[in-house]
Amino acid sequence: MSLLAVDMGSSSCKAVAFREDGKALAQAAQCYNATSPHPSWSEMSPEIFWQAFQTVIRAIAAQVTRDPVEVLAFGSHGETFICVDAQQHAIRPAILNADNRAVKEANQVAEKIGRARIFEITGLTAHAMFPVPKILWLRQHEPDVFSRTDRFLTLPGYLLMRLGLPGYVDYSLASRFLAFDIRKRAWSPEILSAFELSAEQFPAPAPAGTIAGQLTEKAAGNLGLKAGIRVVLGGHDQPCGALGSGVLGPGRVSASLGTYECLVAASEAPALSEESLAANLNSYCHVVPDRYVTLAYFPAGIMIEWFLNLLYPAGGTTGSMTHSDLCAALEAQASPGPTGLCITSHLLGTCNPDFDPSAAGVIAGIRLNTGRADLYKGILEGIACEFASMAELLQKAVGNYRDVYVSGGGGRSRLGLQLRAATANRSLHRMQCNEAVCLGMAILAGVAVDKFSSYIEAVQQVVHVQETVVPDAAIAASYAAQAMQYRMLYSSLAPLRRAQATCQ
Repeated sequence: MSLLAVDMGSSSCKAVAFREDGKALAQAAQCYNATSPHPSWSEMSPEIFWQAFQTVIRAIAAQVTRDPVEVLAFGSHGETFICVDAQQHAIRPAILNADNRAVKEANQVAEKIGRARIFEITGLTAHAMFPVPKILWLRQHEPDVFSRTDRFLTLPGYLLMRLGLPGYVDYSLASRFLAFDIRKRAWSPEILSAFELSAEQFPAPAPAGTIAGQLTEKAAGNLGLKAGIRVVLGGHDQPCGALGSGVLGPGRVSASLGTYECLVAASEAPALSEESLAANLNSYCHVVPDRYVTLAYFPAGIMIEWFLNLLYPAGGTTGSMTHSDLCAALEAQASPGPTGLCITSHLLGTCNPDFDPSAAGVIAGIRLNTGRADLYKGILEGIACEFASMAELLQKAVGNYRDVYVSGGGGRSRLGLQLRAATANRSLHRMQCNEAVCLGMAILAGVAVDKFSSYIEAVQQVVHVQETVVPDAAIAASYAAQAMQYRMLYSSLAPLRRAQATCQ
């Protein structure tokens, strides 16, 4: 028997079937692309998510006939939401987390409730990424959609509904709405009433690991599974990834190296200090009971994807080479030592500490002899500098730590790991299971159906380190000057960002 976990990402969904010892039995993935009908918008048809979800599960089911799926758990990236009517039909495209249409409304939320008060209740600071500002935008700009909407569902809640189950939201994903009281684990009457919203317009909250129900014969048949399989609530991808990296409490920090790079620490209480507020850190409900996570994150892999797509557009001459192959080839061509370039990855704005949606990517230091391999390595160097900054911000909130447990696609680059370790002066432990988000959801599923007696036992049994990259003092010394220049670059461009913002 196997535990099946599905991670619904913003650009692809991944499914992994695990044995009870954590060994991956089968994997499948399906990519999809958002649309941008207007500048700063990011949308996708809910049907695309649903079809991708079914596709990966069918692919897994066909591969594990000797170890058939016993339980299914799934979660997703945060902030994306779907409007459904009283008949539970989606009535417009999903509005994705990368969508920045509601900057004005986010500012209104901050002004009306107060920045510090929002942080005290939700562990977040007001930003256009979160659903509540976008819901206010819908009321103003798409009143018919707003009035017809019965529920603003998360992506997993929508998928549960399509399976004929209640569209629950776990506490970690509920926390990403900007209206969830993270201590009371309920929708905040203070925030909702301030904007004439009600808890009935949002999904019912429940703990991650809750059994939402069982697959009917019809639902199971669509997925290639057996009827009666239990469906378990997963959660927000970052807390799930932290669980899949063994982050149960204080003293252990994980990092997911993907489109965004996110460092995650766990604690028994949310980290809501003035320093955390000043750095715009997110601190909210973990998928582990009675625990909280604190996040520091920034856009990273999206810059590499942009650069590779620029060099090698779809239908180009790369043959069967994957993005990993292309990255390895560029690394092999790069000159040793610092490039002297300062490249920021802010294609979608910045995250911590200032969350500036008007920030843009910058490439500084180009010379006549700068080549594509130099630019690629410069991107890795910039990501390493951002990683070091996030590590420092997180340490101020949660206390000292020396080790970071990493997973995700960015961990495949040995050079990238070495640069991060040296620049941040921390040891990076690459996890044996690179799909830590799926492993975390499999742990939730396993505990829910009594395959594990506790989360501690589950982590001891299935979470393992593949290799460790320690900080190299020589590399750190060689990059000291470039790291300082990188930090100076962002602050020095503040007048330009203000000027650009006024022109938009």
